[in-house]
Amino acid sequence: MTIHAKLKSSIAAVLLAGAFGLATLPANADAVADIKAAGQINVGIFSDFPPFSSASADMSIKGYDIDVAQAIADSLGVKLNLVSVTGQNRIPYLTDKRVDMLMSVGYSKERAEVIDYAAAYAPYYIAVIGPAALEVKGKEDLAGKTIAVNRGTLEDTSLTEAAPASADIRRFDNYNAVIQAFISEQTQLMVVGNDVGAQVLAKQEGLKPEQKFQLLTSPSHIGLNKNEEGLKKAINDAVAKMLADGKLNESSQTWLKTPLNPENLKD
Repeated sequence: MTIHAKLKSSIAAVLLAGAFGLATLPANADAVADIKAAGQINVGIFSDFPPFSSASADMSIKGYDIDVAQAIADSLGVKLNLVSVTGQNRIPYLTDKRVDMLMSVGYSKERAEVIDYAAAYAPYYIAVIGPAALEVKGKEDLAGKTIAVNRGTLEDTSLTEAAPASADIRRFDNYNAVIQAFISEQTQLMVVGNDVGAQVLAKQEGLKPEQKFQLLTSPSHIGLNKNEEGLKKAINDAVAKMLADGKLNESSQTWLKTPLNPENLKD
C-alpha cells in the first residue's frame, strides 16, 4: 500500500471512529423532561426577601414568589424544591443547573446575554430610601452620601450606574444586612426594591424613613437558561393561567397588600 493510500485509510478510520463516537453520545435532554423525570423542579429564591419569600411561623418559606413557583410545579405535576440563593451566586446556580429557574429576576441587557427570561409576574421598582430629615431628591444628591445595597443585585447595578463618583456605596451580602446598616445609621441611605422598602417604611417610626426617588422601574421576571423553550412555555402558561383565574391577584393582595394591575407587568 502506498503512503497516500495508507493516509487515506487512516483518515477514513478516524472519521468512522468519530462517527461511532458521536452516535454514542447522549442527546441533550429537554429541561421539562429532565424535571419530570426527577419528579421535582429546583427553584432559586431569596430566603430573606419578604413579602416575596421568607420564613413563616412554622419555619416554612412562604410568599408571593412561593405561590407562583408552586403553581408552576403543579402545572408540571412535580414537587417544588426551594433552593436559597444570594445576589452573588444565583446566576451561576442557574447556569450550572443547580436550579432550573430563578424567581425575582429584574431585566438587564447584561443578564440577557447569559440567561433567558420567562414571564413577568410581579411589579417591581428600585428606590432610594432615607430619613425624612435628609434632603435627597435625585441622583445628584447621592454625592457624598453613604448608601447600603445588596451586593451583585440589580439594585447594586442601578445604583453604581446612577451614583456620582463621590458616593460611598457600601455593599452587603443580603437584605437583612442592608436594612440593619440603614436603621442603625451606619449608612445614610439604602437602595432596595419596593417590597423590602415597604417593610422598613412600615416598621421604623423613630427613623421616619421615606422613599426619596426611584432609580429603576421594572417588573420581576422568572429567569431560566437559554434554549429551554419547552420550560419557558410551561412557565409562561402557568403565569397566564394565574392571571386569568385571579390567583395572581389573590397572591398580590395577600402578600403585596394591593390588587395586581396587569399594566405593571409590562417592561
